[in-house]
Amino acid sequence: MPRGIELKTPGQIAVMRRAGLAVSDGLEAMAAAATPGATTASIAAVGRDVLAAHGAQSSFLNYETYGTPPYPSVVCLSPNEVVVHGVPGARVLHEGDILSIDFGAIVDGWHGDAARTVAVGQVAPEIAALVDASRQAMWAGVDAIKPGARIGDVSASVQACVGRRFGIVREFTGHGIGSSMHQLPDVPNWGRPRKGVRIVAGMVLCVEPMITMGSERVFEADDGWTIATSDGSWAAHWENTVAVLPDGLWVLTEPDGGQAELEARGVRWAGLPE
Repeated sequence: MPRGIELKTPGQIAVMRRAGLAVSDGLEAMAAAATPGATTASIAAVGRDVLAAHGAQSSFLNYETYGTPPYPSVVCLSPNEVVVHGVPGARVLHEGDILSIDFGAIVDGWHGDAARTVAVGQVAPEIAALVDASRQAMWAGVDAIKPGARIGDVSASVQACVGRRFGIVREFTGHGIGSSMHQLPDVPNWGRPRKGVRIVAGMVLCVEPMITMGSERVFEADDGWTIATSDGSWAAHWENTVAVLPDGLWVLTEPDGGQAELEARGVRWAGLPE
């Protein structure tokens, strides 16, 4: 294995599942709060309360990277043209908007991280198709994870699922996760099969395609965090934390551990009974 890739024991993965459940509950609660008239600040408060209820810490609050200011919230909330890392504040949601919710939790030093894009009321059919495509692309990437495969197989599966219908943001990728939120290996959303790091049991990976209605080009706002599309087109983002076990996968940030979705796709589920 390349230096810097952290392999987890079954016991450590079980703790990560607890963090993943905190993330799952937070995403569900914040999605329910994403209604017309709500502000992104009010939705972030819901996420903060879920962390407290789980006795979990935030993976995001005060996070710093590459010279950024400390991130000021427990969640990234990215409406419409904002791709990722949107900072909660006074922005009001309206009927027909979409909102990408990216949330992370720490339990006993181990992280969980996931994202969902949700509709605010009823959305236009083409926007609903964008959101569904991002979700399907994430699961296509998850499907490709297995011991002996390579990261490029995951990347190529995401890219093939998106096809030419939408833009794939290339400046941000999925990642390893464990005792820190962002770890090696990077998991790009485009690439060639049979290339990159070999996947082995004990890895935990975040698969997270970010796709747009238009160009893949993005820019960073003056706050040092918010990333939006350069052409103003809307974007969607889905992510799950996936543990690689010797006999299958465990999606740590899905309420059922990913069992229903994986089995429907013919992928072996290997989570612990709960």
